[in-house]
Amino acid sequence: MFMGEFLHSIDTKGRIIVPSKFRDNLGSSFVVTRGLDKCLFAYPMDEWKILEEKLKQLPLTKKDARAFTRFFFSGAIECEVDKQGRINIPANLRNYAGLEKDCNVIGVSNRVEFWANDAWEDYVTESEDSFAEIAENLMDFDI
Repeated sequence: MFMGEFLHSIDTKGRIIVPSKFRDNLGSSFVVTRGLDKCLFAYPMDEWKILEEKLKQLPLTKKDARAFTRFFFSGAIECEVDKQGRINIPANLRNYAGLEKDCNVIGVSNRVEFWANDAWEDYVTESEDSFAEIAENLMDFDI
């Protein structure tokens, strides 16, 4: 399980340190793809395979299903951690998430997310104001 929040910098070559707390669970090779809310998602291979199987079940005849799977899979890349604990995030993914210098790396249960620092701070500020309302809306899910 992934949890916690870490601030790291992306170097000029697009490399970022993966927090050591996350490296063991991600494994030596994992998948990074476009996420929701203009961030990147990183999944360990076992979680990626589960998600892949679920997405394969979406009906090809549904426009939204085709659009989502195209968006999600076309942005996916397999990453490997180097000896310094870094991964290289390709330019297209950095551009999508607005990752330029400071990056928040957060653990979200079964995945890791990479956020541009300013986008993450804005998201947290907005979410804090509505956290109670969000929690109330999720009560239907027995949380």
